Amino acid sequence: MASSSHNSPRDGDEDSRNPVLITDAAQSFDEQHRARVRKYTIMMGIRIPALVLAAIAYSAWGNGLISLLIIGASIPLPWIAVLVANDRPPRRDDEPRRFDHRPSPATAIESPNHRTIDG
Repeated sequence: MASSSHNSPRDGDEDSRNPVLITDAAQSFDEQHRARVRKYTIMMGIRIPALVLAAIAYSAWGNGLISLLIIGASIPLPWIAVLVANDRPPRRDDEPRRFDHRPSPATAIESPNHRTIDG
């Protein structure tokens, strides 16, 4: 019977036998920022081809209505791009929805009575 006096941390630790699941881990702030910048850049990049397409539509078909529709669709893109770029990922179910901290009376610090002098 061989007994070893040196046990690895995995020998008796039940948590170390189960792999750690990291697929539910939140993205880092840098990854979130890069994704938002990419979305903003793509949305703002759509505006230039839209203006070119509107010019081509006007010159090819001579119809100003199609050109105005294309330009009209590209007008709200800056506002939409800013909203998308400033948006955070949706909250997970385990995240708190609101601040709900109510100190219990036992832990609240009571203020001492102060004497006031009316003069």
